[in-house]
Amino acid sequence: MDILMEGKGLHKVYRTGEVEVEVLKGIDFQIFQGDFIVVLGQSGSGKTTFLNIIGGMTKASAGELYYKGQPLHESDEHLLTLYRRNEVGFVFQNYNLMPNLTTYENVKLAVEIAQNPLSVTDILREVGLESWSDHFPSQLSGGQQQRVAIARAIVKNPELLLCDEPTGALDIQTGIQVLKALQKLNCVYHKTVMIITHNVEIAKMADRVFYLKDGLLDDVKVNEHPLSPEEISW
Repeated sequence: MDILMEGKGLHKVYRTGEVEVEVLKGIDFQIFQGDFIVVLGQSGSGKTTFLNIIGGMTKASAGELYYKGQPLHESDEHLLTLYRRNEVGFVFQNYNLMPNLTTYENVKLAVEIAQNPLSVTDILREVGLESWSDHFPSQLSGGQQQRVAIARAIVKNPELLLCDEPTGALDIQTGIQVLKALQKLNCVYHKTVMIITHNVEIAKMADRVFYLKDGLLDDVKVNEHPLSPEEISW
């Protein structure tokens, strides 16, 4: 498989006054085109910092990061902004929807800044929300709102979809609906998906599982037979 992203010796240090906290301590990794990756780790293991660096929201303090062979670690803020806008879709635990806009309008917001967007109607159909397109966020369940957020992220037609605890605030049945939407986008649109979570059960549906521990990539495991979301319970 083609390598989409590669990191070499990634470190991240946060400074508060004279105090330094090393969150990432030298991580090497590869992400392949079309991967479905789950990143596991306890609170404080560096998961969110890892995702933020991959997503171009913050830079590593040291190390190299390549996207399609291009050195992101050498990019200025303008190039990182273009990378975030055109190549990456973000899904967070908080849905961050505009309350005064409908489902359709919330998703269409992303189209306006995208270079090669997909059809809003097609994507809403893929996440099972076509009949809810004229509803406002307050009229939707938590799972539906999260699927709107996923649709908004994917309609930009990004290469990489990064999800930070996308089911963290959801019950199991609603969480399964969200995971089904993510898996479908991975399979139908061949998008590379990375989910960061503390839920070990979700790792069973991944192609590969990254285990972060104390700022290090402690292990990478391959799932020979990934489960479907319906087969997962937590």
